[in-house]
Amino acid sequence: MVDAMPGRPLAVQPPPLERPSPPGFTFPVGACDAHCHFFGPAGRFPYQPARTYEPAELPLERYEQLMAWFGLSRAVFVQPAVWGRDHRAICDALERGEGRYRAAGLVDHRTDHAELARLDEAGMRGARFNLVGHLGSLPTPDDVRRTIDRVVPLGWHLLFHLDAAALLANGEWISELGCPLVIDHMARVPVADGLEQPAFRLLLDLVAQDNVWVKISGADRMVDAQERLSDAVPFMAALARAAPERTLWGTDWPHPNVRFMPDDGHVADLLPRAVPDETARHAILVDNPARLYFEGRVP
Repeated sequence: MVDAMPGRPLAVQPPPLERPSPPGFTFPVGACDAHCHFFGPAGRFPYQPARTYEPAELPLERYEQLMAWFGLSRAVFVQPAVWGRDHRAICDALERGEGRYRAAGLVDHRTDHAELARLDEAGMRGARFNLVGHLGSLPTPDDVRRTIDRVVPLGWHLLFHLDAAALLANGEWISELGCPLVIDHMARVPVADGLEQPAFRLLLDLVAQDNVWVKISGADRMVDAQERLSDAVPFMAALARAAPERTLWGTDWPHPNVRFMPDDGHVADLLPRAVPDETARHAILVDNPARLYFEGRVP
């Protein structure tokens, strides 16, 4: 949810509820939110001057309220575009988390080895690439390949933020990378175009590869209203069936740059509808993120 101000970044509103609706299921011990953010305090961790949006002040402590409310044990923070390549805020959160948190950052082939080593020691495990144009300049395939040479020897993986158009435009070269990689938010395919749309079929082909993981998160980015969130359930279910050992889940809290602000409890309740089997859901919430982020390195 954003408000336009001429000459200024778009102002992103905070989630309306400090305590969203309680989920209708119990998160298992060790459950991990594999995709989330926090913002601020801006006075301590200033944002990039040339940012495209202005987030509400939602620091780590506010996110930890959601963790406690849901009963989550671990989290993976994704560096937001407003901090650019300045990872001080996330490194501070990683230190404060005392092993409960991991992160994915905005690094590439230009990031020097000393900085990568520092971030690795702090708890960073992934390099994220944005291929959705409204968030800034886009990396080239060569940029990504050169980054692989830097980060994969550390045991890191790549994350790709795409929408349906970007997936169709870039899916071929992404499929050829061969290294561990994660597709964020189900590639934001529009649910209105159905399960047989070319972008979703391509996504299923990608996750059939044993190096490709997927986050069944971001349902609010695939629909246009709160009451249509459940339309994303068949997409979540299809991906979880296609790659049960490489599927992750996340809240995407606090939902920056969305068309409507969802109730996080309702977002969470999509998961048991998509994955009703408790053992399969445990893998998505506990076992899979533990392997990718917390128990060493994925080869």
